[in-house]
Amino acid sequence: MDASPKLTPRQQDIMALILRTIETTGAPPTRAEIATEFGFRSHNAAEEHLRALARKGVIELVGGTSRGIRLKSDILRSLRSGTADSAEPPSPDTMSVPLVGRVAAGSPILAQEHIERSYAIEPHLFTRRPDYLLKVRGMSMRDAGILDGDLLAVQRGARAQVGQIVVARLGDEVTVKRLRHSPTGGIELHPENPDFPVIHVQPDDPDFCIEGLAVGLIRNSPML
Repeated sequence: MDASPKLTPRQQDIMALILRTIETTGAPPTRAEIATEFGFRSHNAAEEHLRALARKGVIELVGGTSRGIRLKSDILRSLRSGTADSAEPPSPDTMSVPLVGRVAAGSPILAQEHIERSYAIEPHLFTRRPDYLLKVRGMSMRDAGILDGDLLAVQRGARAQVGQIVVARLGDEVTVKRLRHSPTGGIELHPENPDFPVIHVQPDDPDFCIEGLAVGLIRNSPML
């Protein structure tokens, strides 16, 4: 992929909306939201612009979900220090971000044993700087365009706004869900797939904490 594909002004605006929506909600916008934002008469106009962006290699479109817009994993470059096939060190235009695989019970997400490798990422693709990439397990966030095996870019933090997609710890489990308030005053962690249940949490539950916010999404690729 061209590191700097030439985008039209409207395509730049749409990319800015995609990144801004990911920053504020953790997921990309729907076609309807794009059409509303730019005053398009139909969702088809938004779809045509997205297809043009996909042809230029800056996003990938995923069928079967209203938020199936993902950044391309071509922006990743593996950094495997200390091996014969080591990649070049990151350039000044990239940042090194660790990839977290499975998280062991009771241990910090960024514990060394959880880090599978590090990647060089182009920071301009994120409006907020991610602290790590988390490999997604399962399909509970399918309708937000977050699929099994995808890499979720996460910024560490213990606070989140209602509606944002968060990485939360519940006892020995780490999960990715959308944060909501319960009518009874508690916290709800909502999946984006009707096949999965809502998780109800009391705000004073000692086994619950927010580990970070989703700030971007990168599709998986064969190198992973």
